Amino acid sequence: MSTVNIGVINLGRIGYLASLQLQSKLASSIKERKTKWQDGVLLLLEYPSLYTVGIRDKSYTASDELRLRNLGAEFHRTDRGGLITYHGPGQLIVYPIVNLKCWRRPLSIRWYVESLEETVIRLCRSMGVSAHRYPPYPGIWVGERKLCAVGVHASRHVTTHGVAINCNTDLSWFKHIIPCGIEGKGVTSFSELLLRDIKIQDIILPFCDAFQETFSCKLHNITISDLDG
Repeated sequence: MSTVNIGVINLGRIGYLASLQLQSKLASSIKERKTKWQDGVLLLLEYPSLYTVGIRDKSYTASDELRLRNLGAEFHRTDRGGLITYHGPGQLIVYPIVNLKCWRRPLSIRWYVESLEETVIRLCRSMGVSAHRYPPYPGIWVGERKLCAVGVHASRHVTTHGVAINCNTDLSWFKHIIPCGIEGKGVTSFSELLLRDIKIQDIILPFCDAFQETFSCKLHNITISDLDG
């Protein structure tokens, strides 16, 4: 079996709409075979404070949107799966823009989502945190507190969106919503769990190691200029 080669681009802090444009452009390039990174690319990034709502969530009205914007956060409706969540400083966002066909296996979004979850569980294990799935709720949990949100989209076997992992995130932003539409559950972060400041850069390498192991691929650090075919 040929090696699956995935590029990794660390974008740092970036605006939400700019990240959507980059995801869309990259996904199109993979579908149309206009990039040398045909297997895919991981986008690593961090957002300013914002709330996003997935395609299944129709309950947030214009007045709800205004209330959240008045807190000083942006508000965006998206085409990913899942319900409302918060993104912001101190949270690692990973968007794998990957071609599922490169794994030469029966194509399954379920397999892909479960593999993303397994990646985060392995990351947590490497950090000394015992994490788990919490069916039927999505994401990765520690007890009854969510550490990582998962929401993906796929078109013609190419994925967009991904995971959001709380490092030293200000968790008070979650108090203004029902995270992922799940009543009575909490959120947590690596910093809260480990009782020390865990920054985004502290988990990038162990995340990438876990991704390589779970997806049986090879990651390569690249830049945006390397995407051209």
